[in-house]
Amino acid sequence: MADDEPAELTAALRTGPFHLALRTAIAVRRLPLQRVRHHLAQHGINVGVTSLSYWQQGARRPQRAESLRAVRALEEILQLPEESLIRLLAHPGERAETERPAARSYRSLVEASDVLRALLAELGSPVDGGLHTIGHHERVRIGARRELVGRESQHVVRAHRDGVDHYVAIYHGDPGCAPDRVRVRALENCRTGRVRWHEGTGVLVAELLFDTRLRAGDTHLFAYGFEDGTAGTATEYVRGFTYAGGQYALQIRFDEQALPVRCHRFAQQSAAGPRGGRQELTLSGSHRSVHLVEPQVRAGLLGIAWDWE
Repeated sequence: MADDEPAELTAALRTGPFHLALRTAIAVRRLPLQRVRHHLAQHGINVGVTSLSYWQQGARRPQRAESLRAVRALEEILQLPEESLIRLLAHPGERAETERPAARSYRSLVEASDVLRALLAELGSPVDGGLHTIGHHERVRIGARRELVGRESQHVVRAHRDGVDHYVAIYHGDPGCAPDRVRVRALENCRTGRVRWHEGTGVLVAELLFDTRLRAGDTHLFAYGFEDGTAGTATEYVRGFTYAGGQYALQIRFDEQALPVRCHRFAQQSAAGPRGGRQELTLSGSHRSVHLVEPQVRAGLLGIAWDWE
């Protein structure tokens, strides 16, 4: 692919999803679908205009051997690098039927699922907010009293429908948390909207408003945080994922006056399921932190736990 290719095509081929990359490539080459079909026929491959339309909309996805042969031919027809489209079809964490990641019920991720649903309904926000995560870097701070002082997130998301203009962040404090005293901070490319909480469970939801409306396929980078320090001793931090896909990095930093004796990472398919994937983590010396990086998360739970004694 030439160096002067449009940035949108380069980005779509690099990060996907498949339907967006295909649609962008067809648009950049200014080829009607009927013409694309004609070129495929010249390669001895019969694919209908309807199928091509479904592929570029994300309504269907090429899976059969003949369809995959068509995708390789499309790379040549659209003057794309070899394997650039095929690679996106093999991307881990994506479903075979659609580019939108498979959702897992909040009931399996959050103990206070009924409360969370009620708070989201109060904001008029569905569980699927029209966004899925491409990358998420989260920093958690543990204080001198062994309490969770706060956390910050830098989030990169992609819209899978038109008109998305906000993100709803969810915070679930440790036992004893006073959610009415938790402060929401909009740090970058967003501003704080409505905030709702439930005293008994320590669950808080906050709107983070964008200054733009995203179209399907658009990306947005923003940062936000929660300042807490109201709960008791923290022994773990767990992140729930309703969607598969996207990179996640978690860093836990401890106060120099309160260092754990050991730390480990873990994963769970649901809040009620057994924990697996245990791996010991070494606390860094000068920075007093541990971290994990998951290149492609799966729907479920992922976290770091530690022992004080």
